[in-house]
Amino acid sequence: MDRLNQLLTQNADFLNQYAVLIVALAVAPLALLGFSRKIYPHVTQIALFSIPVILTLTLLIDKRLLALVLIIDLLIPLIALVDLFTIPRQKQLKVERQALKIASLQKPHRVTLQISNIGSRPFTAWVRDDIPQEFTADPKEFVLKLGAQSRTTVHYELTASRRGAYAMHCVHVRVRSWLGLWKRFYQYDAPSAIHVYPDMKQLAEFAILARTNRLSLMGVRRTRKVGTENDFERLRDYTLDDNYKFIDWRASARRNKLTVKDFQTSQSQRLIFLVDCGRLMTNQAAGISLLDHALNAVLMLSYVALRQGDSVGMICFADKVLSFVPPRGGMNQMNQLLHSSFDRFPELVESRYDDAFLYLHTHCKKRSLVVLITNVIDEVNSHQIQSYLGNVVGQHLPLGVLLRDHHLFDAADRDPRSEEELFRGAAAAEILSWRHQVLRDLEHTGVLSLDVFPEDMTAPLVNQYLNIKARHLL
Repeated sequence: MDRLNQLLTQNADFLNQYAVLIVALAVAPLALLGFSRKIYPHVTQIALFSIPVILTLTLLIDKRLLALVLIIDLLIPLIALVDLFTIPRQKQLKVERQALKIASLQKPHRVTLQISNIGSRPFTAWVRDDIPQEFTADPKEFVLKLGAQSRTTVHYELTASRRGAYAMHCVHVRVRSWLGLWKRFYQYDAPSAIHVYPDMKQLAEFAILARTNRLSLMGVRRTRKVGTENDFERLRDYTLDDNYKFIDWRASARRNKLTVKDFQTSQSQRLIFLVDCGRLMTNQAAGISLLDHALNAVLMLSYVALRQGDSVGMICFADKVLSFVPPRGGMNQMNQLLHSSFDRFPELVESRYDDAFLYLHTHCKKRSLVVLITNVIDEVNSHQIQSYLGNVVGQHLPLGVLLRDHHLFDAADRDPRSEEELFRGAAAAEILSWRHQVLRDLEHTGVLSLDVFPEDMTAPLVNQYLNIKARHLL
């Protein structure tokens, strides 16, 4: 050992002269592994390699320890090199993703990941899915202890903040070596497409509540319809949700099965939505844009109208007509409305009401309930709304849905504590007074109107439609 120390001491100048070269030769393999194989040192290895650094300081006290320090310097990289070969290979894992193609805006969407370890050695894996930036995942990452020849299934919830078509390409997996000195990143191809539509789960909720006569839980009022119990439609089998007074006892005795009568109101009425997709609909309420709230309400009312036997169509417009769904009946029309609206976003352009109403006049000549959903912020667009809605009175039944601004109403209702808040509240009150006058002017021209907050629009809109049906205004 003494002779080795003497030899190393004599070559100390050589080591000092080529120290940079020695460090470069040590770092080069790590860089090569990182770029080509995506293998990186873990924190454990960094802590382990700090031991030689600390031992080197002991040479300031006793240079005879140089041989021991060099032996440790060679032993630690040798341990790291051996541990490098214990990293699980990519072929040892198999990853699959299961997810429904259709998701609803701001509603949890369940995704399932299946991770299979087909190797003969257990290890730990960190799994993270390829999530688009418009989504949030809960949880974001899984830490899984995979046994040999085992399969693990995990679930997480995706929540979309924006409508549209999105793709998930792969699943990211991180594994570590046996001693934990190395980590490696893998990507497993798992292509999936997710189309985020406006809130469709409310449709299923409506169907369930309608069957159990509990629509009041959604804010939908029960409206008495003239002719409900007089216009016979068909006979069908009795279900537990049916009213017993509709049982046809003669038909039941003849068929030896409880049979009820179905009734219908007037059919073949038309409902056409004019949805503003311009700059007035870019504001947000409850975390989503006004256009998203509008489309949620449109789909809900469309579902109700189609169940009533009416035809439903839609025109989306901004600085031009963006899309048109001709009015048709049948529940298949819901698919057309969904595909036409799920990737429609508000644009920072001025809305052309003249083009929208000209298109309506050209393509929809039969009398219809025309529902315009927009926002009013100044006299220019309010004058256009009054003018074009007023012009269709007689040919159609117009309904203007104007969306409220929470900031405006909050400023008017807040108790002022300073001069600035006082002036702000006075300005907000003046705008609200002008807005109220706009609604009165619409009603005087024969236009029906709704003034609602965006997130509370669905129930009042459905109630207005049912009231129109009950009064036979179409």
